Amino acid sequence: MLDRTLHALTESDRPSTISLHDRIQIALAIADQPILKSLLTHCTPPLTQPHRLGAVTAALSVPIKAQRTADAVLHFDTIYCVLADAPEEIEQHIAATTAPHLVRREYLMLTRYESETYTLGKRLTLAQAIAILQESGFSQGQSQAILNLPRDAWHHTWWYALDEVGQFSVPFLRTLRTLSYTDGTFDLQYKDFFAQNKPVSFTRQSEPVLIDIKTTHVSFRKTLDRINLARTQLGIGRALLICDDVSDLEARGFISQGVSLYTAKELALQTQADCTLCSNNTCPLNGSVDSGITQCRRFYLDATATD
Repeated sequence: MLDRTLHALTESDRPSTISLHDRIQIALAIADQPILKSLLTHCTPPLTQPHRLGAVTAALSVPIKAQRTADAVLHFDTIYCVLADAPEEIEQHIAATTAPHLVRREYLMLTRYESETYTLGKRLTLAQAIAILQESGFSQGQSQAILNLPRDAWHHTWWYALDEVGQFSVPFLRTLRTLSYTDGTFDLQYKDFFAQNKPVSFTRQSEPVLIDIKTTHVSFRKTLDRINLARTQLGIGRALLICDDVSDLEARGFISQGVSLYTAKELALQTQADCTLCSNNTCPLNGSVDSGITQCRRFYLDATATD
């Protein structure tokens, strides 16, 4: 039921049995992936780029010290490299831009540096190994081929790392091998060959961002004090302030201190309405099963009435 619920955040004429601060926390608790991702990509300034953003999870009321909690912490996967969809494009580009007698040298230049061997997973079940490979971009057929390699064989694939402007355009070669055990488990290992900069991870890394909710008139200093305390206690550098209203001067101040901004109205407008769950009894469509309404500024969910 929770994945269909929605919340009211901004309308003053709507019933109010719980605070705006609590309604925003409820919104974060039940938000789906698109909404959580929009917090990170549509805030000011953005915390990441859409094409580099993987899964996002939210933890609410995170303890920071005795009797104090942070409103929320988002953990999101930042993608650092992607499997090439069409590796032949790399080969075609080299052939088209390189003299025939220099093609081999060009390949050697692209793969002149070699990383150490990394272990991607130890004693993985078959299901776990397949899940890791497919989440990284390998097809079912490729995953099966990797898992059925002879013990000393390596599977070769072309990948793209980030260029200077944050686009996936720098090719490198990745090799994988599987060590299988008699109990049916696997170790997955990989090694990279690259032209200059070593890839920083297999595909992605999890990164945290502190979420602070400001819904009442609290001074700039007190809000920043609260954010900085939480950042210090939790060891999190990046922060996002969800605010009902903020002046241009305050906004510039927060941004200068490394705090991104996202308004409560923007969060509210992304959610999907459901008239059957709405607690706004003044609306003529309240309780309607076939209203067809998917977005509504007057929607209200009374959290105290939900199961």
